Parts: sequence; structure tokens; C-alpha cells
Amino acid sequence: MTIGVVGAGQLGRMLALAGYPLGLEFLFLDPARDAPASQVAPALHGSFTDPKLLRRLARECEVLTFDWENISVEALRAHAAAAHGARICPPIAALTAAQDRVAEKRLFEQLGIPTTRWRAVGSRPQLERALREVGTPGVLKTRRLGYDGKGQVRVKAAEDANRGWEELGRVPLIYEEWVPFDCEVSIIGARSRSGATAIYPLNGNVHSHGILRLTRAPYGPPRWQRTAARHLQRCLTHFRYVGVLTIEFFVLHGRLIANEMAPRVHNSGHWTIEGCATSQFENHLRAILGLPLGSTRPLGFSAMLNLIGDIPPREGLLALEGLHLHDYGKPPRPGRKVGHCTVVEPTAARRDRRARGLLAKLAPGLRIP
Repeated sequence: MTIGVVGAGQLGRMLALAGYPLGLEFLFLDPARDAPASQVAPALHGSFTDPKLLRRLARECEVLTFDWENISVEALRAHAAAAHGARICPPIAALTAAQDRVAEKRLFEQLGIPTTRWRAVGSRPQLERALREVGTPGVLKTRRLGYDGKGQVRVKAAEDANRGWEELGRVPLIYEEWVPFDCEVSIIGARSRSGATAIYPLNGNVHSHGILRLTRAPYGPPRWQRTAARHLQRCLTHFRYVGVLTIEFFVLHGRLIANEMAPRVHNSGHWTIEGCATSQFENHLRAILGLPLGSTRPLGFSAMLNLIGDIPPREGLLALEGLHLHDYGKPPRPGRKVGHCTVVEPTAARRDRRARGLLAKLAPGLRIP
């Protein structure tokens, strides 16, 4: 059985590595010839919107999925119309909502999931009205294509908003209130074609310059887990979702405030490879193929640290007891996720000590609560 994947980044790479023990095969589509997944699986090289390549995926694969959300919905819809039986998972409706921050906010409000105060901004008068109604501080973001801190400007005063309007190219925007959060968390879950669901332990995330640096899991009190899982379940049910879905939250005074969702496997779930009975990658594949979902039981207390820019000397990393290194095969570049490492400990206290030690070596100056 062959899985078609649009996008051949590190998430696709980890999907393939999770699928090979299940006897699965993969075919990727990506413009870059040196993309991480193309180093471990066959790949078609060309535009994500190339109709010939999408048709080939449809012919050669039983199901089509994707490893990031900034791909053409129109191209996928056209593919679906001529797919000749190849299914697309997760559903295009979820991908469409996740690509537009305004649609995403409206979805959260429709489902009764608390989110930030916001206003759509398509003109200077709308920007001025948003500033009056939402107030400052806030964040001005592109409605589409922003990730890892890109496509957004922090607004402390009106002049910041005017500068952001120019910097972001006068494209459709969203203005959101700034949330002085205590921490950031995410919840990951899978829903199968049968409607069965499996929810992972809550992740506690630390970002730097808009990029995820550290995840710890399980994280937070049981009521946070229950609340986040309830919100995630509403989204899974709403879309009749198939695959893995993630929702990120701000936590303010113990209250979870939804920030955004990702209809795919997620960076904050990398720890599940070594830290859970079944990784998010394997469960995504099980879900889209209609196979029984695997247990999300944690095997301990995990910490996952992203490696940004370049991979430190392997000898030093691999000398650390119990450390698992994942090198994505990417050329080094400032601000680029090139790998990650994970440790699993028997207690949260030991996990946090290991995390602080790793940060001191690999990200000096970054602190965790």
C-alpha cells in the first residue's frame, strides 16, 4: 500500500520512517530535490500545484496526505475531482480553515472554544477600527501563510500598526489582542475513518523568536488535559476528521485560550516517537488507512528540544545518557529547524532537570518555568 504525501519536509520524513515497519510505501511531491523525506523515500519533484504530478499521485497511491498546511486547496480540490478513488486525509475543509486565521477564529467561536479577541483587517479604516475595539497591545498577522513567527508584527501603539500594515504588504490581515500568557500548551489527537479517537498527553511548549524550542510532556494539571481534549474532540467531530490534528493554546490564569490549529502531525509531538506507546506519525498513518489506533500511553516524562540553525557535534550529544538524536538531513541555515533530540525520564522533576541542562548546552539564555 502506497501513501502519497504532498510536501517532503521533516514531518514527511518521520511519517515514512514510522510507516516502513508497517509495510507501507510512500511517494512524495515537493519542489526541492534535497527535501528531507526524499532522502528516505521516492519523490516527484515539481510544483505542489502541478496537475500532472497530482494525477500521478492519485494513480499510484491509495490515500493522499500532506506534511504542512500551506499548500493549494484549489489544486487538491481539482485532484479530488479526478482522484479515481484516492482519498485525501485530513479533510480539505479542515485544511481550508487552518489556512485562514479569520476562518480559524470563527470556527473556534462556532464550536464554543475560547480564543483571543480579534478583528479582520483589509484596509486602513478597518485597522483603525480594530485598534479601537481590541486595543493595544496586540499582534497584526497575515491571514494566510504565516508560520514560525513569520508574517506578524507586534503592536504596542498605533504607529506600530501602521508600520505593520506597510511591512506585511497590505494583504488581508487579522489583528488580535496580545495575551500575557503564563505558558503555551498544545494537544494532539488522531481520529480514524471509523470515528475512533486517541488523544495524547498535553504538551508544554517554549518558543523563542516565534520558533518552538522545547516541548515537555505530559504537562500541566489534569483539568488542562480534560479541557484541551474536549476542545480538540469538538474539532475532530465537526470535520468528521481523519488523521492527526493539533490545537495550540495560551494558558492565562489557568484558562486555555485557543491560538491556532494544525491539520497534520506537529512539531510539539515529536517526543511521541520515543515517549509514547504509539507515535503521532504512526497513528496518523493508522487513522488515514482505517487501521486500529495505537495507544497514546506515555512511557515516562519526555522533553524534546529543537535544534535550530545547525546540528551540534554528534559526539557531545550522543555521549548524553538516554538522548535520542534526529537529524533531518538539512543544510544549516540560521533560524532553520535541522533536527531535534529527546530524553525520557521516570519523573517530571528529572525530566525538567534534563531539559534545563540541554538548554544550557544548546540554547543558552532560554529559560523554562
